[in-house]
Amino acid sequence: MVKYLSYFNKFRQKRGKIMQFATMALSINDIITKVDDWVWGWVLIVLILAAGIWLTVRTGFVQVLHLGKALKFMVKNEEDGDGEVTSFGALCTALSATIGTGNIVGVATAICLGGRGALFWMIVAAFFGMATKYSEGFLAIKYREKKDEGHYLGGPFYYIENGMGKKWKWLAKLFAFFGVLVGLFGIGTFTQINGITSAVNAFFDPEASHIAFSMGEHSFTWATVVSGIIITVFVGLVIIGGIKRIAKVSEVIVPFMAITYVVVVLIIVFTNIKSIPSAIASIFEFAFTKEAITGAGVGITLKVAMQKGIGRGIFSNEAGLGSAPIAAAAAKTKDAVRQGLVTMTGTFIDTIVICTLTGLSIVVTDADTMFKEGTVEGVNITTIAWQRGLPWGENVSAFILMMCLAFFAFTTILGWDYYSERCLEYLAGSHKPVKIYRYIYILAVAIGPYMTVSAVWNIADICNGLMAFPNLIALFALSGVVGKETKAYFAKKNHDLKELSREHK
Repeated sequence: MVKYLSYFNKFRQKRGKIMQFATMALSINDIITKVDDWVWGWVLIVLILAAGIWLTVRTGFVQVLHLGKALKFMVKNEEDGDGEVTSFGALCTALSATIGTGNIVGVATAICLGGRGALFWMIVAAFFGMATKYSEGFLAIKYREKKDEGHYLGGPFYYIENGMGKKWKWLAKLFAFFGVLVGLFGIGTFTQINGITSAVNAFFDPEASHIAFSMGEHSFTWATVVSGIIITVFVGLVIIGGIKRIAKVSEVIVPFMAITYVVVVLIIVFTNIKSIPSAIASIFEFAFTKEAITGAGVGITLKVAMQKGIGRGIFSNEAGLGSAPIAAAAAKTKDAVRQGLVTMTGTFIDTIVICTLTGLSIVVTDADTMFKEGTVEGVNITTIAWQRGLPWGENVSAFILMMCLAFFAFTTILGWDYYSERCLEYLAGSHKPVKIYRYIYILAVAIGPYMTVSAVWNIADICNGLMAFPNLIALFALSGVVGKETKAYFAKKNHDLKELSREHK
């Protein structure tokens, strides 16, 4: 009897320890969630928006006065520039990382949680974000370095170190550290591959009838397994080739999928052209009213509309986060202003064009009114918009959306591999660890479909937000350099044109 009581007491002690561990895990996850909410709260949003406004003023409204030049330079590469890839290739690499699930899922989420007015604030954030992106591209070229291996390395870590001074190197390393974490454990791997396999599974096996295997409480279908393997193989084939192969693939996939997506969404808009005036009116109305009603009758305040719209816009185009200048630094160019203009077009294409059209398609079809938290949200809302708005069958519409989502997420995986590689190279002071890192990155993509721990996504989200703080400090500190050289550049260009005109006369 004493023996059995001893076993029973030991069991109780172990159970108590297990319960304590479980409670601790839950509390840690709660802490992580709260930190995530704080990082992506008003502090970061206000800082990024303030940086955009400040840089807009310092550059003389570069996104307004020189957007035409930027779009021209985007498709016209420099012949004699120094770098590894064309300006267009660098832009496509940057766009490959920004055009992703945020354009499809993020916009729908912003409208459902922040009301239709969130779309207006998303566009406002993108407008000022264009000046931020310009400044990031400018600084990337101005302060980049050519390494012994024959490739160019630049981005926030170098314009912090070379622009602000060696004493700020710790800030540059902090940015690079967060960049590696985001690429390997977050935006670049788990979230994207999980989004692809979930979309494929939702289309081919929505009832989860064909189970391949189970892990604990979670079961995974053959659609998830097969799509995960296919994506992993293609990712491996591309990223092993480095920036040149990533750029070449991005130059093909990104324009093709972006144009396809825009054309399809335009069909939705034109099919529902009679609803456009009232849709635009509702967007502006809900953007400024103190309280609006959306979806399932949820009260949306102006504060929430601004937070969701601006926050999702930033998350989509990454203006201020410091990712795009890493790609811009590899561009074949001798002109920092020119590359800054090309980089700026990324925000214009990503948010002002693609995100706006996505949001408009949701509003004109009233898909947002179907919102039900926990059941009908995110990609489901966009799917409803496509099924309602397109003139062909629901299955065809859902299939096209699935393919767009898959390709967008695939290119994001490629783009963030390059970003995290450059961050690692800066931290290590050598290109050697990068080759090993690529295989680790591929492994992370391979296991991504089976990751179900919410804390992983929250940690990635936190690291993504924390990248912005070192970058924003640098942008404010170097805003004088950006403004002075930008104004001098355009003043000289105008002077040269006037002189050329006089000579012809």
